[in-house]
This record gives sequence, structure tokens and C-alpha cells, in this order.
Amino acid sequence: MAGKILIVATRNRGKVKEIKDLLGEIPLKVLSLNQLKNEIPEIQEDQPTFAGNAIKKAETVSELTGEAVLADDSGLEVDALGGEPGVYSARYAGEKATDAENNAKLLEKMEGIPENRRTARFRCVIALAVPQRNTLTLEGFCEGIITREPGGEEGFGYDPIFYYPPLNATLAELSPSEKNRISHRGKALCKAVPLIREILIDLPS
Repeated sequence: MAGKILIVATRNRGKVKEIKDLLGEIPLKVLSLNQLKNEIPEIQEDQPTFAGNAIKKAETVSELTGEAVLADDSGLEVDALGGEPGVYSARYAGEKATDAENNAKLLEKMEGIPENRRTARFRCVIALAVPQRNTLTLEGFCEGIITREPGGEEGFGYDPIFYYPPLNATLAELSPSEKNRISHRGKALCKAVPLIREILIDLPS
């Protein structure tokens, strides 16, 4: 195994950029699934939890490539909707739904819900699968409020309708560096960075 390579098990460009930015100080070649020579089949995210999906993706890609793989599953949990959309966040409005369609469906379901009941959180679970080692998982959260209309041009997913009170802005109104400091994925990756450095950089090339 080439110990200086880390595959990120996603084709989402926005997610890959976030992860690359956060891992920037570690001397690794970070590759997305789109950059691999061998085509990786779509991995069905059919587990009931974020952790289950992240582990499945990381271990499957690691077995297929023989490389270290980082995978995450993350999504939005809205308290007034009993935790929806949860693990269905990316396909809330359908299997091929766009971010705008998912946002529109969520805002429609939240119509009439008062401000004090619009609390929500982004949750992220990261799995790190390395051949011949036990898979590790780490978790991060970002607490906020669902807005009544989208705001901001940055980010992706539900960022335009997720208001973060400490910064008085939606996640889509923050710069990438500001978002990385407070986001669910940023917090989980901050926990993962020392483990990635310890496990991968110390491996022989």
C-alpha cells in the first residue's frame, strides 16, 4: 500500500474541496473517486445510521483499491421533523434531487413552524479505513436554525437555509475557511487529522 495516498470516497466536488482544505498541512496525495484510474461502482448507502454508511463506503473502497480511504456520511437533523431528513438528506426530494429541490421540500415541510421550534443540527461521521487496521470513526456536530428562505451563495446542500447564530449568518454566507472552522465536517476532520497523520505519514511508502 502507498502510505502517502488518501482516497476520499466521494464524487461531490464541494465535499472534496472542504476535506482537501482541512488536510492541507498533511503531506498526502488526496484523491477523489473521480480521479481513480479504476472505476469504483456506486456504493448503496443503505445503512440506517451515518456511521454505518460511512464505514461501508470507506471499507468497500479500501478493499477495492488497497489504499487508505476516508469516507463520511453527513446530513441534517431537524428537531421539529423528528430528525428528518437524516440519512436521506442528499435524496430528500428524490434519488436525483438537486440541492435546491431538497431545500424547497424542507422549507415546505417547515411552513408554519415558529422560530423557537426550528432548531436543527448538521451531523457528520467520518470513517477511516486502512488495510490491515481496524476502521476508525469520528463525529462532529453543528447546531443551528432552519431559515424561512435561502440566503448566501457559498457552500452546498442545505447551507443556504441553515442559520448559525454565533456568526449571525447562514452557512452559505460564510467563506470556506469560516465554514470549515465551525462545520460538522470541519469538527469531525479536526479530530481525524492527528489520527491520519499518525497512521498514514508514519507508514513506509
